[in-house]
Amino acid sequence: MKEVLRRSITGVVYVALLLSAVFLSTDAFDFLFMIFGLACLYEYKRLTALKGYYIFMAYLALWWAFIYLIHDKLLINILMFITITINIILLYYLFSNKKPKENGVMKFLIGLFYIGGGCIFLTMIPYKDDAFAKFLIMGIFILIWVNDSFAYLVGKTIGRTKLYPAISPKKTVEGSLGGLVFTVAAAYFMARYEPIVNPAQWVILAVVIVIAGGLGDLVESKLKREAGVKDSGAILPGHGGMLDRLDSLIFAAPFAYLTLNLLTNVS
Repeated sequence: MKEVLRRSITGVVYVALLLSAVFLSTDAFDFLFMIFGLACLYEYKRLTALKGYYIFMAYLALWWAFIYLIHDKLLINILMFITITINIILLYYLFSNKKPKENGVMKFLIGLFYIGGGCIFLTMIPYKDDAFAKFLIMGIFILIWVNDSFAYLVGKTIGRTKLYPAISPKKTVEGSLGGLVFTVAAAYFMARYEPIVNPAQWVILAVVIVIAGGLGDLVESKLKREAGVKDSGAILPGHGGMLDRLDSLIFAAPFAYLTLNLLTNVS
């Protein structure tokens, strides 16, 4: 009972922080995700035994440059290409028996772009046509939460087929499909509140977020398994670490950003 209460309180505080940041001001939103990125990098640093503090300085420099200074689409696309490439490399190691090279440079680059790049694109998503699309970013948060919640509920109720038992024994195929169905339904419903993205585009975005977010969750699970730990940290009582909470969002962010840009150009 105490554990449920602790998880509930932590969840309420976390959601309140996000809502406050989104609806208070753009600066509050930017600052919050800069801090979230630092917290995730700290946990990644511990999981991978990465030495030194250079990754924090590199992340802050990269974040500051791309959020406030760089607006050139070519440079942003180069960052997106690098971030997605790093994510694909992580997927390769996820589904193979090989391990990434145990050297500081590789760990540094993976952390900087997997987490740092993900947080940067997560921060960039709501900025459309010199305006801050509050309901767009809230919609993406909601899609992730709906997927996580219904994947768990459906998996617990009717889940039989293990999705990837070697990495995440509790996840099931039925749960993943249930999460996808409910997330697509939620996306179609949210289209009436955010006109920047039409119903069909919301559904496409939902599918991308569910698939990329699910893979991101597995990537982080493998990092924890290789480190021999259950949680990435303990900053969120009852929920584990910040990376445990944001792994899906961070991994899905560059794919969601790319999808939104492609959909905008097509429409």
